[in-house]
Amino acid sequence: MAAGTSSSPFGFAVVRGWRGYRPEQVEEYAAALFRAAEEARARIGELTGREAELAAEAERLREAVAGLAPQTYESLGERARSLLGLVEEEAAAVRHAARAESEATAQAAAGAAEALRDAARAHADGVGERAAEWSDARETAARAEADGIRTLARHDAKRARDEALADFDATRRRAETLLADQAEDQAGRLDTAERELAAADRAQVEREVAAEAAAEARLAEAKQAFAEAQESARRAQEAADAQAAELLEQARARAGRIAEDTERVLGEHDEAREEVRDHMEHVRSSLAALTGRAMDPDPSA
Repeated sequence: MAAGTSSSPFGFAVVRGWRGYRPEQVEEYAAALFRAAEEARARIGELTGREAELAAEAERLREAVAGLAPQTYESLGERARSLLGLVEEEAAAVRHAARAESEATAQAAAGAAEALRDAARAHADGVGERAAEWSDARETAARAEADGIRTLARHDAKRARDEALADFDATRRRAETLLADQAEDQAGRLDTAERELAAADRAQVEREVAAEAAAEARLAEAKQAFAEAQESARRAQEAADAQAAELLEQARARAGRIAEDTERVLGEHDEAREEVRDHMEHVRSSLAALTGRAMDPDPSA
């Protein structure tokens, strides 16, 4: 026998690799069982018919023997009557023997038919038992095959689940690493933006302070010039009132222009400061939207 096979109780090979029997052997054996069962049923039918024929023949013989009428030969002589008596006795003996033989034949035929029926029934019962045994064995093999398939399926499902869990853990670790890197990068960007924003605030404050100082200096210069002009006019008033008035007018005009220039410069600086503050507020809002963190309010607002 080749490796990988074993023998079943019914004479066909069990293939381990397929967890069952060879299909062609199973089909051949099942077909043989069905043919044997059909032949047994046909034989029982033939014997039943033959039994009926033998019973009918025996009945016909009994009726024929019973129907023979006794013959009388009174008109014959004594010797003839004596011979007739011997013949009748012999005929009676023959009839008795024929009747006995007919009954024995009928009984033998009935016995033979009964024996044949019993043999056919026993054969059919054996065929049925073998078919039942084959069916039980096939069912047992099918259950074993199904159990093996279920076991293999459970193993495959467990292996697939373990692989899926391993893939999920690896994906989760990669996602956690990526999120940590992104959070660190965003924190660095936020710190950089905050430092840049603070530097821009300081620069703006310094520019505003410088602009106000320059404006104050120009205003002080204008006031000084106005005072000097008044003083000069006052000293020169005695010598030339007309020249003093002209100088005073010129000084006032110059002071007006200086004041206008100062107010214009201050207004321009105020506008520039408001623009810078609006821009910085926009930058803070953008950073807060990107990082999800609330920014500190403008200290110079």
